[in-house]
Amino acid sequence: MLNLAQLPGLLVGFRVLIAPLLLVDAVDHQTSIWFLVGYGLAILSDIFDGIIARRLGVSTPQLRQADSWADIWLFSCLALSTWWVHPDVLQNLRVPLLVAVVAQFSLFGISLIKFRKFPSFHTYTAKAWGIALLVATLSLFGWGDSRALWVAIAACLVNSLEEIVMTLVLAEWHCDVLSLFHALKLRQSELVELGEES
Repeated sequence: MLNLAQLPGLLVGFRVLIAPLLLVDAVDHQTSIWFLVGYGLAILSDIFDGIIARRLGVSTPQLRQADSWADIWLFSCLALSTWWVHPDVLQNLRVPLLVAVVAQFSLFGISLIKFRKFPSFHTYTAKAWGIALLVATLSLFGWGDSRALWVAIAACLVNSLEEIVMTLVLAEWHCDVLSLFHALKLRQSELVELGEES
């Protein structure tokens, strides 16, 4: 019998398993309706794993980091699938896409240097980026319309820049910090704790 406390972890695992199936569908340079269904289910799992984990009181740093790794894996498979099926679109958007990729890797690098961990903030801007990417993916693979990708790229940049600033602001690694405002409040608490210790 399923233990409800295991459900968030299973949703993360589901996302890890479904990501390579996107590649399988795209390997012949075209996709079926199941590509969109699979990606949509993966995004739903991403939305609900955190909600359920918080409701059940099992939202641990380890689970949230696993969630972040599952996201990276999913988006990597999506990127490769897009390259196979719509290489012309990626070529046309190569400059803004490169800027977005550099921003994301800069975030990862700064977090690794400072905390020796990848970021796992799960901010509001990250959620907005996820929704924008979902719309862009449905538009591109469903109707061949790439215009929504501009919104997804812009959302990625906003999220990356916010999380870079958050990483620089915080003295310690934290997960589930919803915005720069929340990071500044956390930083204030950290300074108070440091003052009390000294």
